[in-house]
Amino acid sequence: MKPISLTRYLIQEQHAGRINADLRLLIEVVARACKTISIAVGKGALGGVLGDAGTPGAQSMNIQGEAQKKLDVLSNDILLEANAWGGHLAGLASEEMDHSQPIPDAFQRGNYLLLFDPLDGSSNIDVNISVGTIFSVLRCPDGVTQPGDEHFLQPGTAQVAAGYTTYGPSTMLVLTVGHGTHAFTLDREIGSFVMTARDIRIPEETKEFAINMSNQRHWEPPMQRYVGDLLAGKEGPRGKDFNMRWVASMVADVHRILTRGGVFFYPIDAKCRDKGGKLRLMYEANPMSFIVEQAGGAASTGRQRMLEVTPTGLHQRVPVMLGSRKEVEEAVRYHAEHGA
Repeated sequence: MKPISLTRYLIQEQHAGRINADLRLLIEVVARACKTISIAVGKGALGGVLGDAGTPGAQSMNIQGEAQKKLDVLSNDILLEANAWGGHLAGLASEEMDHSQPIPDAFQRGNYLLLFDPLDGSSNIDVNISVGTIFSVLRCPDGVTQPGDEHFLQPGTAQVAAGYTTYGPSTMLVLTVGHGTHAFTLDREIGSFVMTARDIRIPEETKEFAINMSNQRHWEPPMQRYVGDLLAGKEGPRGKDFNMRWVASMVADVHRILTRGGVFFYPIDAKCRDKGGKLRLMYEANPMSFIVEQAGGAASTGRQRMLEVTPTGLHQRVPVMLGSRKEVEEAVRYHAEHGA
C-alpha cells in the first residue's frame, strides 16, 4: 500500500461523493487537536500535566462524579477551542461537561454535532500506559440553529463519522466515515497522519477476551456463566483455551482487537446497575461500535445491537460487548438463553 496522508484520503472520499467538504474539514480539525494532545501526553511530567486537576484538598470532578486529571481538563479545552471557530459545527458535547454547547454566535456555524471523550483511560495517565481520544460526528437536525442536549440524542446508526486516537509508543488515528475502518499513524517528522492500514478486518473468531475480572462477583448470571466457560478452556464446553487481557483503557483494548482480534466486555453489574452500566453510550460505546462494525466485528449491550439503542440522556451509560463477531454472538446467546 502506497502511504497517503489523512488529508489526501479525506479528499479522495470527498471526490467519491462519500463525504462533503465540511465533514472533511471537521475531521481534519479534530485530527489537529489530537496532535496537540499527543504532544502534551508525550511530555508527561516534563510538561507538568500529571496528577489531579483542582487544588489540593478540592479535587475537580466531572459530571460523571469522577476525579479529573490535569490532562483530562487540558485535552477537553484543546478540543473545545479547536472546534469552536472552524465553521463546520452547530454544537459539541464532551464527557467532561454537564451539557452540550452551541457554537458561539461570534463564529460561523455548520451542520454537524461533535461528541468526544477527550482522554479515555485517564486513570492510566500517571503510570505511562496508553490513553486516547474518542469522537463521534452526527448531523444537526434540519432547522435547528441553537442545538440543545436533546438534538444529540440520536442512535448510533445516525453517526456520519467516528474515530479514536491512541497515544502509545506511536500516535495512531483510527477512523471510519461509514466505508470501512482505516488507521493512520502520526509521522512526527512531517507532522501528518499517514495511512498505515486500509480496510481493517477483525477476525470473526478469537481466543482472547478483555474484561475486568475484579468485578466478577457482581456480574449477572449469564455473564458469570459465559466467562466461566471461557476460563474452563479446552476441558470446558468451548473446547479451547482463551487468553485474557485488560488495560483499563477502552481505546487501548479496542485497538488491540482491531489489530489482532478479540472481544471487549464491560457488562452491567450490581455496582453500576442503577446507572445502566459503566461506559457512556454517546462518547464511548457508539463511536467504538461504529468503528468495530465497519471492520467486520459486532457490538451489543448483550440484549440489543449497540447502534440501535435509542439514547435517553447525553451521559447515558450502557453495558458493552464488542469485537470479533462470532464471539460477541456467543456472549449474546448466553444472555438470550438466560432471558428465555
